[in-house]
Amino acid sequence: MDLSPVTDALAVKSFDKIADICDNLMLQVAAEGVSFHDDWPYAIHLLGYFYVDDCDSARFLWKTIPTSVKESKSEVAAAWRIGQKLWTRDYAGVYESIRGFDWSQEAKDMVAAFSDVYTKRMFQLLLSAYSTITIRDLALFLGMTEDDATTYVVENGWTVDAASQMVTVKKQAIKREQKVDSSKLQRLTEYVFHLEH
Repeated sequence: MDLSPVTDALAVKSFDKIADICDNLMLQVAAEGVSFHDDWPYAIHLLGYFYVDDCDSARFLWKTIPTSVKESKSEVAAAWRIGQKLWTRDYAGVYESIRGFDWSQEAKDMVAAFSDVYTKRMFQLLLSAYSTITIRDLALFLGMTEDDATTYVVENGWTVDAASQMVTVKKQAIKREQKVDSSKLQRLTEYVFHLEH
């Protein structure tokens, strides 16, 4: 079984392609009738789904993993713990699951990249859902200490009221661009002119 496309994608940090590469390889290997369960990089495959925010596919993959693999490979179980926290929307628990395991060298970079992507997703969620939030809750959502979380959001233009321990979210201005092509405008003008005369 040739897993070089997976290792190549990991080497160049194309983490967004890992899930698709693993899916295609799994289909190819299964079609050939090769027994692959013991050697399959399930942890990387699960992490690939989490990286692209596809918890449904990760859940289906988890159900297909043999029990012997789930019990013998602790990294697979650790990756799934992240998935469980994502599934239940336990935002702080995601970070605890990431930090709570000593990841293998091949998974370490991917887990770090997922953590960064997840922090950015949480930041966008906070941006759209809150106008003010406590520093404590902010730190839980971003998986940081209160000081680091405060610094992170201040760098993004949010304001902090130290007395009340509240952060005011700076909403981004919504840019609306009209995408009107001049040729379309010309055709519309001709059409309206034709209707009027």
